[in-house]
Amino acid sequence: MPTTSINPAFLADMAAALTSAIDAKRAPAMRAYMRDQFIFLGVGTPERRAAGKPLLRVLKGRGTKTLLAHARALWQLPEREYQYVALDMLAMHWKELNIADIPALMELVQDKSWWDTVDALAGIIGDVLRHQHDYMDNALRDNNMWVRRIALLHQLGWRDKTDPQRLFDYCLALAHEKEFFIQKAIGWALRDYARHAPDAVRLFTHKEKERLAPLSFREANKHL
Repeated sequence: MPTTSINPAFLADMAAALTSAIDAKRAPAMRAYMRDQFIFLGVGTPERRAAGKPLLRVLKGRGTKTLLAHARALWQLPEREYQYVALDMLAMHWKELNIADIPALMELVQDKSWWDTVDALAGIIGDVLRHQHDYMDNALRDNNMWVRRIALLHQLGWRDKTDPQRLFDYCLALAHEKEFFIQKAIGWALRDYARHAPDAVRLFTHKEKERLAPLSFREANKHL
């Protein structure tokens, strides 16, 4: 990750902004929803985005090193809302990132990992790739399950820009895995592409039904 320093006031200002939006009664339910893995302040998504937007907007044009340094600083804070703010920031300014920044984003994937941050990063990485697939073949073979999930999900929303052969090959490469989050991601990736090419997904899933996990098959065909 970059070593670029950040404005010391940024974190203090962000903490003050989020504190003003806290509803402490929400924190236990938010924590329970994430299986008690993370501490929560109790700030809902609309309130968080409204509170953080003015501070994140001023980072526009500061460069990728600055963006990634701020993301890392936010990621290191214990409350989960700060990771969400980092994701808000990266989603807001993704056009300033480039393919060379994918490894830094992958570091975030592997830190404090759970589906909430990983799936948001999959969308950001998919945007940054701009319909290319750099780093994804290696991600598919990574020892970290969440990195492999990124490889499966990076084409979400690409529609006619999707590489169907790559999508199908990736799904089959990981079809043997018993991990719920991999089986679910296979089904999700296929279901998303089915919105654009239903016949292709139907043909693939029925041809490979014996290789696909029942969960993956069911999710892929959910709306067919």
